[in-house]
Amino acid sequence: MVSYITQTQNGILGSSTSKIDELKKEVNESSLGLNLTSVLATPLFGTDGIRGRVGELLTAPLALQIGFWAGTVLRSHALNPGPVILGQDSRNSSDMLAMSLSAGLTAAGLEVWHLGLCPTPCVAYLTNVTDAIGGVMISASHNPPEDNGIKIFGADGMKLSQRLQTEIEAGLRGVASANCNQCGRYYSRLDLVGNYVEALKKPLHGAVNFQGMKIVLDLAWGAVVGLAPSVFKEMGAQLICLHNKPDGDRINVNCGSTHLGILQAAVQEHNADLGFAFDGDADRVLAVDNTGRQVNGDYILYLWGQQLKQKQELPSDLIVSTVMANLGFERAWKQIGGQFTRTAVGDQHVQAEMMRTGGMLGGEQSGHILCRHYGMTGDGLLTALHITALVKQAGVSLSEMVTQSFQTYPQLLQNVRVEDKSKRLGWKECEALQVAIARAEAAMGDSGRVLVRASGTEPLIRVMVEAEAAELVNYWTNELVTQVRQHLLA
Repeated sequence: MVSYITQTQNGILGSSTSKIDELKKEVNESSLGLNLTSVLATPLFGTDGIRGRVGELLTAPLALQIGFWAGTVLRSHALNPGPVILGQDSRNSSDMLAMSLSAGLTAAGLEVWHLGLCPTPCVAYLTNVTDAIGGVMISASHNPPEDNGIKIFGADGMKLSQRLQTEIEAGLRGVASANCNQCGRYYSRLDLVGNYVEALKKPLHGAVNFQGMKIVLDLAWGAVVGLAPSVFKEMGAQLICLHNKPDGDRINVNCGSTHLGILQAAVQEHNADLGFAFDGDADRVLAVDNTGRQVNGDYILYLWGQQLKQKQELPSDLIVSTVMANLGFERAWKQIGGQFTRTAVGDQHVQAEMMRTGGMLGGEQSGHILCRHYGMTGDGLLTALHITALVKQAGVSLSEMVTQSFQTYPQLLQNVRVEDKSKRLGWKECEALQVAIARAEAAMGDSGRVLVRASGTEPLIRVMVEAEAAELVNYWTNELVTQVRQHLLA
């Protein structure tokens, strides 16, 4: 690939027509060392793009192919020519995947604007506000460092539709053809990240500042290390920052939104007003109140929704969440006159339902929060800024606000690692597990619920049980996990 391209500071130049043909041929040839038959035995796209272990699922040859076919599909649906916005997190493999994707995208005749290290919502925002025909983010979100992923956005900055994902996979499987007679160009556009930062700050400037507030940020060694501290400091906050350098070996390791212990201890140690923990690509965030208590996405949605409801800025008083949302949250929201809709797990499902219903606020318990007043996708930094503003304007502690909101039902989530993908995706065919689920649902009735699902981002079966009584939760969780282990790991 490198022999075909002369890269300058301004772009990729000097590609002759014959070399373009050679490049296209190389993109499509099996000599790339990619066994597409095994890789594509099941759908490649999960609930949040393409994600897996680097060197096993995600390789440079596959990324090149994905870049080419994603570029081909995006170009075929574009109303006007435009670039593709490309961003990445701090994982060691992100540079390799960025180069491979860029090669594929330029082989498809597209211009690539590479932002470098940045949060996923930055890619989504810039895709939407520029003339871009799509965006690509390289990240495995909250997954460990050895994983990585590829998230693709349409020209509107929203996750790529199922139809376009299917078209890309058709190309990868060799059941579609492409016709491109030119190579695109590659540009480094680090300058554009500042436009995203200004968009974050604009709604808050003049309305509120964070002076007198002490805030702890856990940046997870990830994509937001260069942005969050500067934005909070500019708003006047006193900061304590944890895991605040880009580190591809340690991203998400015992830190960030999936490991809150260090943040909770730091908030208490420094007598801080609140703390925030981001995941690796900062499309989600969880909070910690001034007592060190976790404040998850359910509470964030309730408190933010309450404020918007009081301002009459929440159409139909509707919040859109997922099947993971706590029953205590749902019932409390309805008790104050709100409407509540659940979707399948995944922020793209929440986003789609918000667009269908006209909802302005939605999200997930895990911290993906979407507020269409300010953006079209889950944005951890945006959420953290607005929750901080909410606390400052309320004049009471986050702990008091949470205590006065609602009580959660006991809820237990256990993950069982199932490496066999066919068994994992076919869990609904397991009769013994289905019988156990039916028994649990009958035993709890209206006082509880069961959710079993295959993770769309990791090789896990997730078992969640929720009920008014903790004893029921523990009993049925153990029973269902036992069934999964006996019948799906054999």
